[in-house]
Amino acid sequence: MREITYAEALREGLRQVMAADSRVFLIGEDIGVYGGAFGVSAGLLQEFGEERVIDTPISEAGIAGACVGAALTGMRPVGEIQFMDFVTLTMEQLVLQAAKVRFMFGGKASVPMVLRMPGGSGTGAAAQHSESLENWFVHVPGLKVVMPSSAYDAKGLLLASIDDPNPVIFVEHKLLYKTKGQVPEEMYRVPLSQTNVVREGQHVTIVATSIMVSRALQAADELAKEGIELEVIDPRTLKPLDDAPIIESVKKTGRAMVVHEAVEMGGFGGEIVARIASSEAFDYLEAPIRRLAGLDIPIPYNRELERATVPQVENIVTEARKLARGEY
Repeated sequence: MREITYAEALREGLRQVMAADSRVFLIGEDIGVYGGAFGVSAGLLQEFGEERVIDTPISEAGIAGACVGAALTGMRPVGEIQFMDFVTLTMEQLVLQAAKVRFMFGGKASVPMVLRMPGGSGTGAAAQHSESLENWFVHVPGLKVVMPSSAYDAKGLLLASIDDPNPVIFVEHKLLYKTKGQVPEEMYRVPLSQTNVVREGQHVTIVATSIMVSRALQAADELAKEGIELEVIDPRTLKPLDDAPIIESVKKTGRAMVVHEAVEMGGFGGEIVARIASSEAFDYLEAPIRRLAGLDIPIPYNRELERATVPQVENIVTEARKLARGEY
């Protein structure tokens, strides 16, 4: 199968669904002539025109509000927030409107919109352009939250998100855009709420999200040389969460660690820990559940400090080794 980048997979998915469904349109800052801050929408303006690839003023609230309104009238908008940090300006539209409309109208109205946004650190973009805020939206009833970790999942999950009748927060890590993977040319969907066991192992269960999946896989390769086999699990959709594969994995390994880039306090890892602790997997645990997450500080500009702020491969290796050896 051919290999393309994560960004190319997203672009191909957008192109294919726009060609197949006239209700789908794109809206955001610099997504037209410029092709998007990270080039995802490059060339789509020339192919589909200004009515379906809409450049907006610098107003995230306007982008989100336009998506909500268009979705209510039967369109399938795909909005882009240039950096995840700026989604803070859309909270009224997303939390008070999009998330609640279907419930408040007894299912007679729906908001089938997708809001794409690049999150995460690693580009030297400093404190206001490097955040991981996904758990803000996990907390909101009525919103779905998706975080693809590979090019294959990026395309398949995006198409499934566009199909969904509910508002979807679609988080893309900036460092993943140039990574490559095997992606089919045809349209396909990766179902929302379908956790993926990326690598099987017997000693420690690692539940990782977004870029931490690839880092966990690198850590697994390192620890395999020592005879420690990590089982790496990617939820892919944080909400709704398919926790059954996670529970079964912990029952098998007896040890669990959650790895994500967002800060530990109030992070997604706490939900995973709670799910494990309140399930039958609790009786199989041979060690305390470990959380490995970002430090409780804004992302620094300095590259070395930035790197030290979020989990890296070597941190996963160290902590997983301790878990496997009972050094906790």
